[in-house]
Amino acid sequence: MSHDQNSADGRPTQRPAPRTSRENARGERTGSLRAARLPRWSNLAVAAASILVACLVGLAAGLDSKIQWGLLAALLFVFGGYALAARVEGRRQAKDRVVTSVVWVAFLAAFIPLASLVWETVKRGVKVLDPYFLTHSMVNIGSMDEGGGIYHAIVGSVEQVGLATVMAAPVGLLTAVYLVEYGRGKLAKTVTFFVDVMTGIPSIVAGLFILSLMLLLKAEPFGFAGSLALAILMIPVVVRSTEEMLKLVPNELREASLALGVPKWRTILKVVLPTSIGGITTGVMLAIARIAGETAPVLLLVWGSAYINTDPFHGGQSSLPLYIYQQYATSGGYGASYDRAWAAALTLIAFVMILNLAARALARWKAPKTSGR
Repeated sequence: MSHDQNSADGRPTQRPAPRTSRENARGERTGSLRAARLPRWSNLAVAAASILVACLVGLAAGLDSKIQWGLLAALLFVFGGYALAARVEGRRQAKDRVVTSVVWVAFLAAFIPLASLVWETVKRGVKVLDPYFLTHSMVNIGSMDEGGGIYHAIVGSVEQVGLATVMAAPVGLLTAVYLVEYGRGKLAKTVTFFVDVMTGIPSIVAGLFILSLMLLLKAEPFGFAGSLALAILMIPVVVRSTEEMLKLVPNELREASLALGVPKWRTILKVVLPTSIGGITTGVMLAIARIAGETAPVLLLVWGSAYINTDPFHGGQSSLPLYIYQQYATSGGYGASYDRAWAAALTLIAFVMILNLAARALARWKAPKTSGR
């Protein structure tokens, strides 16, 4: 209250402060410095209401596809959230909520098929997945006979993918280091162009390339030939992922190391690579996951085998993707082969998941320690 006006007896009189823009002519509050906010559970309420309305509309309209119900619920969730937020919080905040709702809808659109795939694989794969299935081969087992296992396919996959990783990971890593740390001029542009081209090469083309070399050398199918084709597919993925991780390393770290007189090669080895080791490891694991499910190169170059062959340099070998393909092709959609195909698919998913968990643990162990850890 203001005190700059005196009364007749000399005492200061109090004058009402001027109304702010937050009060109307009657002195009633029209707002506050803190805008109105929807409660935290409002999004869940809008989502539940959207699902309920979509179900009712779907039943009333006779919509048979649950996908149509889901799309209708997603639209109701986005527009319903906007209308509610615009009424309570204002249009500016409502636009922010619309973007958030779209992000959630996109996440669910990607998560639901993935969850459905995993659930279907687990439900069908556990029928015959047991220790016997994991420790026996398909020797003397017919396509429609009960029994048999995938031990020979596991051995083939581990050896073929392992050899491909040993060949592709160092080449991809060194190529990425060259492009980021040394690459200048036409050579670097040429390498980048061919890496981009190789990224989009179909797996069958890589298999045909190795097959042409085998025909020239008159070589018989063997496991290492499949590893060569898988390495060709793996190299561009490793190069691209490693290149992006190296670019994320702050230049200040490089400059500080070079300012201390450390050679560039040692700066890369002791500063750049340890800083980005987590992302590099993740990129290598993504590349392994990509080649672990390839069937066409193995079918062309390895041919498969029902026997346990631990020598990838002599004779045919099987692999998990090839085993899945062969079992499903001979099953006709039912029977023992059909169950073995689903069990092998579940094993392949578990194999890739274990590799990723091991890689993340290794990356976390090797990552540079900070003061807060």
